[in-house]
Amino acid sequence: MKRLPESIIILMAEDDPDDRLLTRQAFKEQRLANDLRIVEDGAELMDYLHRRGKYTDPATSPRPGLILLDLNMPKLDGREALAQIKADPDLRRIPVVILTTSKAEEDVFNSYDHGASSYITKPVSFDGLADVVKALGKYWFEIVELPNGSGT
Repeated sequence: MKRLPESIIILMAEDDPDDRLLTRQAFKEQRLANDLRIVEDGAELMDYLHRRGKYTDPATSPRPGLILLDLNMPKLDGREALAQIKADPDLRRIPVVILTTSKAEEDVFNSYDHGASSYITKPVSFDGLADVVKALGKYWFEIVELPNGSGT
């Protein structure tokens, strides 16, 4: 009997409130049942991942199975957060998908050099974002094999 896959927690680090809202709407429209958690900058992302501050309880801040990361954020930008995540033995296996407005070749190269799993430039339309969310859902939750035992 085939075991049903467990629902993967998606943690999104995004400082733009409009992008956060549109992403939530795209997840809803695409009927992705995954739990989407959102933090507003790289510093908050690292607090969540290391269970600091308001994220100490694993029941309310479960370990993500996938991170969607914007590059241009205040406090700690996505470039620095990515480097910290991939340098940490407890976090480096979490796939990180860069989802950003930057089309700079340097950002693409640096993201992959620092261990990003994918690099996606944010679409300018909602329909484009919905298509990206659909493709993310298909790829990350139906096609690839993600590490088990993500921990708590």
